[in-house]
Amino acid sequence: MNPIKSLCLLIFSCLISFNSFSQTTTEDDDQLSLYKGTIDNQFEYILKKSGNFKGTNGQPYEAVKLSMLLALRAHTLDSLKTVHKNLAETKAVVSSQAKEILALKANLSNTQSDLETTNSEKNNMALFGMQMSKINYNVLMWSIIGALLALLILFIYKFKNSNAITRKANHNLAEIEEEFDEHRRTALEREQKVRRQLQDEINKQKKGK
Repeated sequence: MNPIKSLCLLIFSCLISFNSFSQTTTEDDDQLSLYKGTIDNQFEYILKKSGNFKGTNGQPYEAVKLSMLLALRAHTLDSLKTVHKNLAETKAVVSSQAKEILALKANLSNTQSDLETTNSEKNNMALFGMQMSKINYNVLMWSIIGALLALLILFIYKFKNSNAITRKANHNLAEIEEEFDEHRRTALEREQKVRRQLQDEINKQKKGK
């Protein structure tokens, strides 16, 4: 190959590479800014814009403009204020939600208590001011009804028995009264007969004189 052509090709390749590197650096610089983006991007911007040099002892140093540092500090403080503000707002929201949760728990506890009271009232009956379960209440009520039925049957039996005794006593009394009337009639007849006989004797004695 011709040496001149080779040299021209090498120079052309170097120009293309330098142009590409310059465009990439420019694009990166365009993406970074001291007044835009995150704090990390702003640090990167300052690092790219800072100059480096070596001290007398050979230690490398970075030279940064004071205005950039002041701007970065202001931005950092603003970011911290925003973070603190967001944190305070988050704490306020958490506190409010905690109060709401406590209120909901209290309402839930009251609701459960009311539900237990309702279930207790539903499953229990009040008798003479005392709470009894429905089972015990039903047993007591049926026991009272059974006792009343037993008393009623006993009363009916006693009534019928007394009625029978009364009828028998009335029948016996009627028989006694009938016998008494018969006896009195017989006695009256005897008395009348005795009187007639006595009167006849008296009449005979008078005639004999």
